[in-house]
Amino acid sequence: MPAQIDPARAIPVTVLTGFLGAGKTTLLNRLLRQPALADAAVLINEFGAVGIDHHLVDKVDDSIVLLDSGCLCCSVRGDLARALRDLFMRRLRREIPPFSRVLIETTGLADPAPVLSTLLEDFFIAERYRIDGVVAAVDATHAGGQLARHFEAVRQVAMADRLLLTKCDLATPEQIAQLARRLARINPGAPQIEVRDGAIDAERVMGCGLYDPRTKSADVGRWLAEEKVRGAAAATMAESAAAGGTEGGAAPDVGAHAHDPARHDALVHAFVLRFAQPFRWPEFAEALDVLLATCGERILRVKGLIHVVGEDAPRVVHCVQHMRYPEAALPAWPDAARDSRIVFIVRGLARSVVEQAFVMFCAAEATESAEATGDAE
Repeated sequence: MPAQIDPARAIPVTVLTGFLGAGKTTLLNRLLRQPALADAAVLINEFGAVGIDHHLVDKVDDSIVLLDSGCLCCSVRGDLARALRDLFMRRLRREIPPFSRVLIETTGLADPAPVLSTLLEDFFIAERYRIDGVVAAVDATHAGGQLARHFEAVRQVAMADRLLLTKCDLATPEQIAQLARRLARINPGAPQIEVRDGAIDAERVMGCGLYDPRTKSADVGRWLAEEKVRGAAAATMAESAAAGGTEGGAAPDVGAHAHDPARHDALVHAFVLRFAQPFRWPEFAEALDVLLATCGERILRVKGLIHVVGEDAPRVVHCVQHMRYPEAALPAWPDAARDSRIVFIVRGLARSVVEQAFVMFCAAEATESAEATGDAE
C-alpha cells in the first residue's frame, strides 16, 4: 500500500517551458518582480542567455546570485540534479536565503520529460521537492507553424498543466481562437491563459499540479480534467467523421486533422478510459508498464485515478513517456463514483491498442463513454 500524499513538506517546483521565441524571458522577468515569488529560487541555463534584467544585489558564488526582488537565481550547466541538491543543502546550512519554491526555465528546444525525470528518479530530490506543474508558453503569432514543423513544440504543449498564450497583443482574435482550438485538441485538460505585453499574475502559474495549496489537499477533478478531455475527444471524433475519417461513429485512431500527416500535431489526441471493475494492482501495473515500454515514445502523458481491489481509497498514477511516477494513495475518493479513470495524451497511437493492454493483463474492458459513442457532453 503506497504512502498517503503529504506534499506540504516538499518544495514545489514549476517548470517553465516553451518554444524558441515564445517570450519566456519576458514572462520570467515579470514573474520575478511579484511578491508571490519573492522567496523563490530560479534555475536557468545561463544568465547571459536568459537576460534577467534585475539588478544583482549580491553574488553568493560563481553560480548563484541574489536578485533585488529577493529571488535566488542559479545557473545550471547541464546538471540539474546537482543544482537542486546543492540548493537544498545550502538552504539547510543557511548559506543562502531560505526559498519556498523553485522555478526551472528550460531552453526553447527542450523536452520537459528529462526535467520531470530528474525530479522523480533521484531519491534525494524526490524526497524534498515535488512537481507543482509544467507551464508552457505558446507564441500566439507563430505557434501554428511551430506546432506543424517541430515536434518539440507539440511535446511541450502535451506535457503542460497550464498553457500561456503569449503575445496576444500582437495577434488577431482569429489567430488566438484558432490556436486555442488547436491546443485544446492536443491537451484539452490544460487551462489556457491569454497573456498580453508579457503580463501574468504569478498566482496563475502556481498550484498547477494535483496538490492544491489553498485547500492543503489533492484537487483531482482539476488535475485530471476528465470531462474536458471526454468532450474534446467527442468533438474530435465528430469532426473526423464529418470529414469522412470514421464510419458509424467509431472512435478515431488518431487526432483531428489526420488527413495532414505532415503536421507534427496532426496525430496527437487525448482520450479517457473508464473501468467499472477494480484492478488488482500487480496486473494493472504490469499492463501500464508494458504499454510504456512498448509505446512510450507515442505516449506523451498519462493521468489516472485507480480503484484497487481491497483498498477503500484510490491510487493516483502519473506517467510521462516511458516513465511512471511512484504512485500515491489519496485519503478518500473525490466523488461518489468508484470507477477507475485514466486520461491518455498520445501521438499516432490507437485507443484500441491501449484498451487491449488492459484486456490482456487485467481482463478488464473499458466502459462505454462519450468518445466511444460520439455523443458530446
